[in-house]
Amino acid sequence: MLLKSIAIDGPAGAGKSTIAKKAANELGYIYVDTGALYRAIGYYMATNGIETTSDSEVTPELKNVKVELRFVEGAQRVFLNGDDVSEKIRTPQMSMYASNVSAIPSVREFLFDLQRDIANSNNIIMDGRDIGTVVLPNADVKIFLTASPTARAKRRYDEHINKGETVNFDKILEEIKLRDYNDSNREIAPLKQADDAILIDTTEIDLEDSIKLVIDTITQKLG
Repeated sequence: MLLKSIAIDGPAGAGKSTIAKKAANELGYIYVDTGALYRAIGYYMATNGIETTSDSEVTPELKNVKVELRFVEGAQRVFLNGDDVSEKIRTPQMSMYASNVSAIPSVREFLFDLQRDIANSNNIIMDGRDIGTVVLPNADVKIFLTASPTARAKRRYDEHINKGETVNFDKILEEIKLRDYNDSNREIAPLKQADDAILIDTTEIDLEDSIKLVIDTITQKLG
């Protein structure tokens, strides 16, 4: 049986992870959250006093890092050197650390083989920022999922509020815009829409309709 690969790229807060996860479950595919891999590396560096923007500091430390994606009861969990860090990496600060380390060539090379290996052995939906352009350039379906910065910030804000966390909307919006700039302007594998990707803008669409639109797009494209 020929394996199928779906690439979903887009900026921070576009709903990639939530939508890709739901679509994968509906279609019976494995979901791969590549952003979590970069968050895990950013988490390791930050908690070990390594400057996350410094190639010269980060690169030598990679030999001490083992990141794994394990599927526990159907859910993806992120393990760093044997410890489950799935919740610890889901903070706005970790998002910025992930953005920092993702601009370092050695980090991208470090994770590249892991991502490819998963895709070569499963039907997968993989989300990130350079999946359709770099990691899986021959993916069967490529989607670029986006929304306005304000809409994305509002969603992030609501997520934190629903968890009982105290957050500031303007700060989240500022972080979203900064992450957009950093991801789009880095020299290595910048965030951009692949030439053959289908653009889906969810600014005016709620989550359920966004999920349905993505699933419909995938199934139509695969025939």
